[in-house]
Amino acid sequence: MAEVGVRPIVEFDRLVVIGLAEVLSRLPFFLSLRRHIRRLLDQTRPDLVIPIDYPGFNLWLCGEAHARGIPVLYYIPPQLWAWRQARAQILAEKANCVAVVFPQEEPFLREFGVKAVFVGHPLLDLPERQQTPREAIAALGADPERPILGLLPGSRPQEVRRLLAPFLAAAHQVVRRRPDVQVIVSAAPHVPAGLYEASDYSVAHDSAQVLGAATAVLTKSGTSTVEAALNRTPLVIAYRVHRLSYLLARRLVRVDSIGMVNILAGRRIAPEFVQRLPADEMAEALLPLLDRGSEQRRAQLEALEGVREQLGEPGARERVAKLAAGLLEGRD
Repeated sequence: MAEVGVRPIVEFDRLVVIGLAEVLSRLPFFLSLRRHIRRLLDQTRPDLVIPIDYPGFNLWLCGEAHARGIPVLYYIPPQLWAWRQARAQILAEKANCVAVVFPQEEPFLREFGVKAVFVGHPLLDLPERQQTPREAIAALGADPERPILGLLPGSRPQEVRRLLAPFLAAAHQVVRRRPDVQVIVSAAPHVPAGLYEASDYSVAHDSAQVLGAATAVLTKSGTSTVEAALNRTPLVIAYRVHRLSYLLARRLVRVDSIGMVNILAGRRIAPEFVQRLPADEMAEALLPLLDRGSEQRRAQLEALEGVREQLGEPGARERVAKLAAGLLEGRD
């Protein structure tokens, strides 16, 4: 967004916080940012506010904009069908329109009076997806004749600190049993390079290439699971958060899975490991997915194709832009 002229008011990496315990430790910063946002809304009087994802902060922003008579288009709203459904009332009252990226969200939110519109998933528009697996393998300098295990420990420093070590331990177990497997770690651009120094394996700075090249991946939960489905890459999902955040989530979350591919499929098509990340068990789940002739791999690929079909057609950007234009023109 900055590359096309958006002027940030705070550095992105200062906003990257996951979990209740982590938010509490940064509370003074967020309270200061709220005061700054209020002043900006009063001084600049924008014609439209478009909160994108980031529900803990952006639901508050919806209320501040609405109180000033500023239209709100919420893009990628909080996953209220998974937890804290009461917040749907905030969207119903404070947002003029809500653009959702998963098909089940539109009817769910409309039951609460939210003006929700399914626009399709923006990942379908990424040009990186035009690269073939062989091109991605060549770009990474890997051997196309050998299986590739991709490790995606996250795009935030907190995630990498918690997940990289157990991911590497699982990869060691895989390679011990299958020495022909190549391991590539996906490094995020906003994560300090020093966090990846523990890796014995190749580190790549393009997650789309890793997903495109990999025979299978071990990935954190979140958007990367949807990317795997779009790339038709078999996956195992693992995640770990602060213990306090986990205990709170267990009380609030209303779904049985953390991986979006499993939620969309309505069943556990990809193995999941939450909080407890045993290297041997994760390796055991990965090994059949690295075998191109295994029944587990075939079944998961078939299920991922069904998930992919639910995500709509390319063009999400244009659909959201049309919704924004309508609000700017006074069409509600």
